[in-house]
Amino acid sequence: MKAHLLPFLFLATLTAAAQTPPIHVTVDVTDAPRKILHAALSIPVQPGPLTLMYPKWIPGEHTPTGPVDNLAGIVIRANGAELPWRRDDVNMFAFHLAVPEGVSSLEVKLDFLATAAATGFSAGASTSASLAILNWNEVLLYPEGRSPSGIQVQPSVKLPAGWQYGTALTKSGESNGNVDFETVTLEQLIDSPLLTGKYFREVPLAPEITPKHYLDMAADGPEDLRIRQEAITAYGKLVREAGALFQSHHYTSYHFLVTLSDQVAHFGLEHHQSSDDRVAEKTFIDDNLSLLTADLLPHEFTHSWNGKYRRPAGLATGNFEDPMKGDLLWVYEGLTQYIGDVLAARSGIETAGEFREALAASAATLDYRPGRTWRNLEDTAVAAQILYDASDQWENWRRNVDYYQEGELIWLEVDTTIRKLTDGKKNLNDFCARFEGIGGNTGPEVVPYNFDDVVASLNAVVPYDWAAFFRERITSKSPHAPLGGIESAGYRMVYTDRPGEFLEARETATGDAQGWWTLGLIITSDGHIEDVLVGSVSDKAGLGPGMQIVAVNGRQYAPSLLSEAVSSAKGSPNPIELIVVNTGYYKTIKLDYHDGMRFPHLERIPNTPDRLDEILKPITQATAPPPPKGKG
Repeated sequence: MKAHLLPFLFLATLTAAAQTPPIHVTVDVTDAPRKILHAALSIPVQPGPLTLMYPKWIPGEHTPTGPVDNLAGIVIRANGAELPWRRDDVNMFAFHLAVPEGVSSLEVKLDFLATAAATGFSAGASTSASLAILNWNEVLLYPEGRSPSGIQVQPSVKLPAGWQYGTALTKSGESNGNVDFETVTLEQLIDSPLLTGKYFREVPLAPEITPKHYLDMAADGPEDLRIRQEAITAYGKLVREAGALFQSHHYTSYHFLVTLSDQVAHFGLEHHQSSDDRVAEKTFIDDNLSLLTADLLPHEFTHSWNGKYRRPAGLATGNFEDPMKGDLLWVYEGLTQYIGDVLAARSGIETAGEFREALAASAATLDYRPGRTWRNLEDTAVAAQILYDASDQWENWRRNVDYYQEGELIWLEVDTTIRKLTDGKKNLNDFCARFEGIGGNTGPEVVPYNFDDVVASLNAVVPYDWAAFFRERITSKSPHAPLGGIESAGYRMVYTDRPGEFLEARETATGDAQGWWTLGLIITSDGHIEDVLVGSVSDKAGLGPGMQIVAVNGRQYAPSLLSEAVSSAKGSPNPIELIVVNTGYYKTIKLDYHDGMRFPHLERIPNTPDRLDEILKPITQATAPPPPKGKG
């Protein structure tokens, strides 16, 4: 489908949808602290056979993550009589029934059991005693065969007494204790989660800019809402920098929905007019946690342009039933990873030095990735739907969703290549404004693209064999990561015996030992081995994921003791001696390693242009209005 037809088809779909009565859905969130949601739906129907669908492929998650296993208590009535239904034998997300003559609507009641563990994405844990995140896909059924953009839904919620909320939906009123929202399409409703909580705070960002932007926060305790004023200022600058970069907006307002809780799954999920950002409860008041999540909100915000508005054709299925194809995720996620990190630095959410240290850590991790010798980057994108839930054990050999960080390296090289070819007159900013800003300011809509569209837009910025450039990097089975962009930016990878700010923050926040670039181990604070680098000294000595180190050189394990043992072994003929336990069996392992601690950093290459410094400079020097007096 040609991109320029999408706005006309979008309007035609809305016109058709307006001729059909909307589905009404009311969700009772008052039992969220007990991990259960109650929903009541009124679905317009016609007599005859009917199949109701439960959303399966959730946009942004790239996998069939619809949590149908936690759907319970389904009762369907028509004119007061209960109707029998039967689940499809093959498609667990489909429910068959017959609508009697004279029936024009079904009344459906169902519960969603919010009992998932604090892992995964939106289907993961989403409630605590003081807050909840409502993802509408969890409580909706809809008629098969109709496009989600052609189904109108009128949503309402009932919240616990005193709880406040944030959402991209527009409030239309309150009735019978329910908050009512304006009617939207099913597509837009599922793209508009609601964050609610007892301890809630909303902060307007960059108030001089239209459309309006808000930082909505819910926490397990009131103390966790005490975000510093300098952070608010930085997020306001993020709004300004993104607008200056993309030179467009594709939403009527935007809400950062930030959940500060240790009881929920931690991740970020993009939506057209909001983002679902879930972080540790102390993130805004702990410097280390703030640094480790500095890229989260910029990343998800970038997705409003790159991922929601411009979307790979294979991911733009137009429904929640057809499988998504992820071959271009190195653009969808990789470009977003790069732009999000750059925006974090341009906005002051992190410093340029912190950006470099984080980039060095991710690039070095990819460089120590033996799985790249058998699996190319494109395959990690194609196989995304099976990799998100893959185990961390032997991850370096399997590879994971590497198109995020490796995509970032590729797009850094694109940026520096444009700068070199044009003597600094053009850069990736020009591509972003052209590619993501097509059509100017719009509401939430989807403009699909393919590989050739990406190449064509880059060639419009500066002619080059971009097709060959990308194919070489996404199909390569080189044992090393594509570090050309770092070198072209004026830096090179080096290793020293001291960690940088980013790795120090990670060690402090998690308590885990630092052993990947030395012993080839990822080790938790209590000595459990999460991964072993294939080909490393630990691999050759027989260590494996799942084992636990209980002693280092005869002393009870502690991360600091392991680091000290590695440092002491440098230049010494004596091996590092470990006692490990594996499913109840103990054995002694000797590691013949003598090179000391090694941590990655970026070092300036003398007498070369510092393109990275140029990349991280803010586009706009406009300052925000002076902050209000008092603490944030």
